[in-house]
Amino acid sequence: MRKVAIVGIGYTVPRRTTPELSYRELDYEAAVRAYQDAGMKPADVDSFVSCLEDLCEGTSIADEYTPDQVGAMLKPMCTVGGDGIHGIADAFMRIQAGISDTVLVSSHSKASNMKTPNDLLNYALDPILNRPLGLNPHYVAGLEMSAFLAETKTKEEHCAAVAASNRTAALRNDLAAHGATLSTDDVMRSAPAFSPLKELEISGSSDAAFCVILTTEQRAKRRKSSPPVWVRGVGWSNDTPTLESRPWAYARYAADAAARALKMAGIKSVRKQVDLFEIDDTYAYKQLQHLEAAGVFKAGEAGRAAAKGKAGPEGDVIVNRSGGALGAGHMQDATGLFRVIEIVRQLRGEAGRHQAPGKLKTGFALSWRGVPTTSGAAVVVSK
Repeated sequence: MRKVAIVGIGYTVPRRTTPELSYRELDYEAAVRAYQDAGMKPADVDSFVSCLEDLCEGTSIADEYTPDQVGAMLKPMCTVGGDGIHGIADAFMRIQAGISDTVLVSSHSKASNMKTPNDLLNYALDPILNRPLGLNPHYVAGLEMSAFLAETKTKEEHCAAVAASNRTAALRNDLAAHGATLSTDDVMRSAPAFSPLKELEISGSSDAAFCVILTTEQRAKRRKSSPPVWVRGVGWSNDTPTLESRPWAYARYAADAAARALKMAGIKSVRKQVDLFEIDDTYAYKQLQHLEAAGVFKAGEAGRAAAKGKAGPEGDVIVNRSGGALGAGHMQDATGLFRVIEIVRQLRGEAGRHQAPGKLKTGFALSWRGVPTTSGAAVVVSK
């Protein structure tokens, strides 16, 4: 197999709203920064991958509107209808197959433009059995959280501890829009949303754009800019799309995606061989569910570890040092690229005030496309 390196990252600062900027301007800024970081020009890139969803963009075949601002005009460009880590996997395979030597992956969120986001989420529900109910789609998360708590003996306070620690950690991260000084009690007292899910346990949205440039070992070593970070393993999985046939307490899609990425990377003990985790926390309970699915903890252990501070931004097991989606904001399909970029910055020692302590060698990122999907992707990267 060919060694694949991440050699350039570019991003805009996530913000709750960006009324003065179009998504094209956000994409352009992220791309310029990625090229500068990689020491490359658009002409050096062989092909491009765009991760976005037409429903969120409000435009059919929305990828037709992304090439110009990222330097992809008259170049091969494909769209992945998935999270940003799905895009990383696509670029990785392109390089492995010899189709391309250098690939740029881009994704953005202009969530503040979406006037009726819950109506859009409803389109992903079964059109015969579920969508006609006209319910707020987040009820799916409430039902799943109830099953997760019951089957793993996890407590509501454990989930609240995740929300409090992630939002507090985000205050140190310049790339976070939802930081707040919170305690577990503050979260527990927040208004109920979809019982037992509380308002402060649901991530808010942010606008941002991200670009990641991947290339071969040969091209990576010819550069004189930032040091490469190597992609060691990728994996993704889709479980059943229907609410009636899925396992409610267990994130099988996350387990499968993580297992494939870890196996490809040659990692046999995820706790011992991974230094930093960026794990989906669209809802606070999801971070615990995903940690257990990925094998970082056994069933029921992640919540207790989070409540004791042993697993989290400041924990022995470093999870979502960035503040995660709860602290930085959920950025639609760009959320996965945010997690990859966060790990790259940490491994390079460029994370600033929220830089994790110690010598970091390997990071693991896990993403989820959100309710009502069972679609996840994972990636392992190392210095």
